[in-house]
Amino acid sequence: MEPTASVRYFDAQFQRQLAAGELQLNPFEQAALPFLQGQVLDCGCGLGNLALAAAQRGCTVLALDGSAAAITHLQALATTHHLPITAARADLREHLPPREAFDAVVSIGLLMFFACPDARRQLLRLRDAVRPGGVAVVNVLIEGTTYLDMFDAGAYCLFGCDDLRQAFDGWTLLHDSEQDFEAPRGLVKRFSTLIARRPLPAA
Repeated sequence: MEPTASVRYFDAQFQRQLAAGELQLNPFEQAALPFLQGQVLDCGCGLGNLALAAAQRGCTVLALDGSAAAITHLQALATTHHLPITAARADLREHLPPREAFDAVVSIGLLMFFACPDARRQLLRLRDAVRPGGVAVVNVLIEGTTYLDMFDAGAYCLFGCDDLRQAFDGWTLLHDSEQDFEAPRGLVKRFSTLIARRPLPAA
């Protein structure tokens, strides 16, 4: 798999984080963790901080990412600590998800790195991988973001403010927020985060 410019960007960032020992959960992962249980699919797992935390709480995790540095790190930790994590490198523009249902499907900071047609298709595939009663956790950059350094030119997607809510229409919203974060040169990253539970079939 030939890494994209975005994957190379994060490979370098992950290596810097590993060297600095920066392995704490980010705010989006902290919000997601209490809702994870059972079989978890973590797409775009990065260094695997959330996958590790979920496994330590009793979840079985399939963790996927395009970064070789991240997956190698997570595989080593899972083996060392005997945790139920399967970590694999994958081109997540095409690969996700496997043909099975999960109790929780997580996609934090991933979909905006795909061209919009791919991003919207994969969002629906992630949604459909959640079994009834299960939970989806999705976090994306949205319109209003001005910091674009991490993107491949012409191959990224800033979602609309209501796109996630529309994709999960009819689900029970457990968390729905928009947050701005300062970026270099006075620019901004604007995130939308949604956590939603899939309804059970009607009796």
